Amino acid sequence: MHVQTERRLTSFSHGAGCGCKLGPDQLTEVLGTVTLPDATLDVLVAADTGDDAAVYALDDQRAIVATLDYFTPIVDDPYDWGRIAATNAMSDVYAMGGTPFLGLNIANWPVDDLPLEMLGRVLQGGSDAANSAGFPVLGGHSITDPEPKYGMVVLGFVDPARMLRNSTAAVGDGLVLTKSLGLGMISTAIKRGIASDDLVVTAIDVMTTPNRAAAEVVNELGADAATDVTGFGLLGHLHRMLLASGVAAELDASSVPVIAGVLDLARRGIVPGGTQRNHASVGPHVEWGDLTDPEQLLLADAQTSGGLLVATKDPEALVSALDARDVPALAVGTVVAGTPGRVMVFGRLEE
Repeated sequence: MHVQTERRLTSFSHGAGCGCKLGPDQLTEVLGTVTLPDATLDVLVAADTGDDAAVYALDDQRAIVATLDYFTPIVDDPYDWGRIAATNAMSDVYAMGGTPFLGLNIANWPVDDLPLEMLGRVLQGGSDAANSAGFPVLGGHSITDPEPKYGMVVLGFVDPARMLRNSTAAVGDGLVLTKSLGLGMISTAIKRGIASDDLVVTAIDVMTTPNRAAAEVVNELGADAATDVTGFGLLGHLHRMLLASGVAAELDASSVPVIAGVLDLARRGIVPGGTQRNHASVGPHVEWGDLTDPEQLLLADAQTSGGLLVATKDPEALVSALDARDVPALAVGTVVAGTPGRVMVFGRLEE
């Protein structure tokens, strides 16, 4: 008979949520060793720009958006973890301007250490999140593993003419961000057992809120480029967008939304390893201005199920339209001419 422990779910994680991803530099090193065949004309988006998902054209009016994402426990409630992981995975489809239509589970489980009933709760959370977003989960794959992991393959449809990329930002565009930063640091506080109840509730609410409404508004108004902010942090994903687009940006730190209490976590050194890797990776490409180290780390914080970062010619109209749909959003910067991938930060972070 297996003896089940009372260990907290996050105690199994070597790095919670998207903070367990390979760092940007590590990923670049690995991909540099892989030789891929030339893409066919049907491949609209591949891995070369580091975009959120692959896109394959079916015909002139419809294309498939394909993505997958999975990670270690980010909260201790299995049902909430399932909801968060599914919401995070579907976000890549929304970031491309698409609509999810099918999901498949990915699950690794320590069968000798955690009850299978708990895995059932994880899967239920993922299924319920997908159902709320309007698509079914139709199966998946599971293996035994000393460390629990869960996520999803998500497929979506997109009109190729309205598809959003991360590689098409233009000089003069305003940068609009939905969702506040700090989820990586909160997940680390949860893992260490020192997160306040208010922080946990706030983080779960943010991470289980899909980017569906935000994406619908962006699709209605149009945008030059978009990406979602996840494991590489705001600056990491912004750098990728700028590099792929051949432009630079100015970022107003005072306008970047931050979850209340997170800056204090950063000052106390409650920072995930993924955030530290992000900070080291983007450092050579960022002019930090007057930011302190904790503020810099927060701009590089590894997010899980974060918001959308949108480059648009009319940021005021987009922010107003998002507000009308009860989607929090702020204009946080401007795309400018300059060294591709360069970010000039001014102002200070405010809680």
